[in-house]
Amino acid sequence: MDQLLNLHTLIEILLGISLSAASGFRVFVPLLTLSAAAVFGHIDLPTNFDWIENPQALAVFAVASTLEIGGYFIPWFDHFLDIAATPASILVGTIVTAALAPDMNPLAQWTLALVAGGGTAGITKGLMNLVRATSTATSGGLGNPIVATVELVLAIVLSVLAVTLPLVAGIAVIGLLAIAISRLWQFFSRFRPSKLPQ
Repeated sequence: MDQLLNLHTLIEILLGISLSAASGFRVFVPLLTLSAAAVFGHIDLPTNFDWIENPQALAVFAVASTLEIGGYFIPWFDHFLDIAATPASILVGTIVTAALAPDMNPLAQWTLALVAGGGTAGITKGLMNLVRATSTATSGGLGNPIVATVELVLAIVLSVLAVTLPLVAGIAVIGLLAIAISRLWQFFSRFRPSKLPQ
């Protein structure tokens, strides 16, 4: 029984982290997926997250997702979206992880949500900001629609995988986070001051 509870807890955490990672690619796609899964009875959210689990929220997230997706295909406007989407993705990552966190006291729940969910979203968003900046610098922004398409596909696949096969999604996210952290570390290590010769 305890093993079943531990497996269920692990699945809930992986589900939240996977949706958080997806929010680093597109902010509203994971919320749309979570809302759809809740509205159609695939996931039962806690009562304090009922605002996600209703048809009106589903419609709002669908419209927001459509506008966000379209905005990333407008040259240079995608950079303004990134500025707003970076803190928004961390917020969404925190919210979805809190909504799916196992039953625990609020302090532990929101700490887990902020560190695991918000942190995961921030790392994936940071990687994509770096990719988009590189694309803009090398192609003058002409390659950005390709980046936007890849981001969209990753957001959809990861969100759907999270609610259908959370263990598989969790493994994929762990691999993605390893790559993202490595790339970000390489990027920022170039700006460390070199040691002066003795």
